[in-house]
Amino acid sequence: MAREEKFIGIDVSKSRLDVCSTHSEAAWDFENSDLGHRSLIRKLKRLHPVLIVLEASGGYEALVANALYQAKLPVVVVNARRVRYFAKAKGVLAKTDRIDAKVLADFAQAVRPEIRPFPDEEVQKLATLTMRRRQLVSMITSEENRLASASILIQAQIKEHVAWLKQQLKQLDKDLTQTITKSPLFEDHNNLLQSVPGVGKTTSATLLAQLPELGNLSHKKIAALVGVAPFNDDSGTHKGKRRIWGGRSSVRSALYMATLAATRFNPVIQAFFKRLRQAGKPAKVALTACMRKLLIILNAILRDQKPWNLSLSTS
Repeated sequence: MAREEKFIGIDVSKSRLDVCSTHSEAAWDFENSDLGHRSLIRKLKRLHPVLIVLEASGGYEALVANALYQAKLPVVVVNARRVRYFAKAKGVLAKTDRIDAKVLADFAQAVRPEIRPFPDEEVQKLATLTMRRRQLVSMITSEENRLASASILIQAQIKEHVAWLKQQLKQLDKDLTQTITKSPLFEDHNNLLQSVPGVGKTTSATLLAQLPELGNLSHKKIAALVGVAPFNDDSGTHKGKRRIWGGRSSVRSALYMATLAATRFNPVIQAFFKRLRQAGKPAKVALTACMRKLLIILNAILRDQKPWNLSLSTS
C-alpha cells in the first residue's frame, strides 16, 4: 500500500512554533530556539513529509526555516497574504496559532508551492545589511521631516540624531562594499549589474541579496516574482485595468529608484518611457512598464554573464 503523503504547516511566533499535519488531528509545539529546532527536526524526519510550509513572520521564521533546510527537509516560506486568502476561501475566519498551522498544512497540500534553495551565509549577511540600510534611510527621512515643524527646544537634538544616523549609514555602506568585494561571485555580478546605466550600488546590493533568482528564471517569472507583471482584471464584457500585485516590495522599491535614474541616463529606458508617454500612458503606468523592462534587461545580463551593451539591449 502506498504511503500517505504528509504535509506540514508551522506557525511561527517569536518564542514558539505550532506544528500541524494533514495526516493527523494531532498538533505539536516547540520552542523557537536552537534546542526547539533540533527537537522539531527529529520529529519531522520521522514523519517524512512531502512539503513543510511556513509563512513569512517578520523575520522570526528565518532561523527555523534555515535549520530545516540545512537538515535537508522540504521547506518553503510563503507570503502571508497568500495563506490568508486561502483561509478565507476555505471559510476559516478564526485565527489562533494552531488554526494557522493547520491552514498552512492544508495550503501546502492544495497549492504545493515550489521549493527554492535557501540563500547561503554570504547572501543572508548581505540581506541583513541591505535591510538595515533601508531602516536607517527611513529613520533619517522621518527625523528630517520632523525637524521642519519641531520647536527650537528639540531641533538641536534632532540634528544630532540625524548626524549620528548618517554616520551609521556611512559605516554600513562600507560594510556592504566589503561584503561584496570579498565574494568573487558577488563582485562579478555587482559589476555586471552596475554596468547598466541607472543601476547604482544600492540597487545592485539589494538585487544580489533579495533576488538570488535573478538570471536563473524566464523574464515572465522574474517579473511576477518581483511584482511588476501586470495581471488582468476582466470578467465577461468588463475589461478592467491591468494591475501589478504582490511580489517583493524591497526589490521593487530599489528597482523603482533605479528606473527613475534610468529614464534620464539610460538611452533604452529613456526612449521606452517617452514612447509610452507619447502614446498617452499615465506616468505611473509608463514607469511600471520601464521597471519591468529594466528588470528583464538585468535578468538577461546575469543569465548571459555579459555586461551592458546598447545594441543588444535594444534588440
